[in-house]
Amino acid sequence: MAVYALNLFDIADRDEYLAYSKRSPAEVAEHGGRVVALGRFQESVTGDIAPRTVLILVEWESREAFDSYRDDPELADLHAHRENGSSSYIWHLFDRLDDLRPLLKLN
Repeated sequence: MAVYALNLFDIADRDEYLAYSKRSPAEVAEHGGRVVALGRFQESVTGDIAPRTVLILVEWESREAFDSYRDDPELADLHAHRENGSSSYIWHLFDRLDDLRPLLKLN
């Protein structure tokens, strides 16, 4: 079952994040991920989360595919660039749904 990884963060070190962003698309794809959306913060309309500058939404083939990317020891140096190049990182996983009916069922 596909999952979405919501990434919200600020750029802390441009060069470090550039090093990550140059290599990560190929590695994400190799591990079963696909970038669905990239965005730059525009405005806080409602909610109590502190705004982050960058949004990246990645669709992964499965939770296992996401875990294989995150836990691959050969990518430790790549993840270090992401960690050193960003701050205030939020990384949340969401199940892919075709509609909201599963969430609206009565228990």
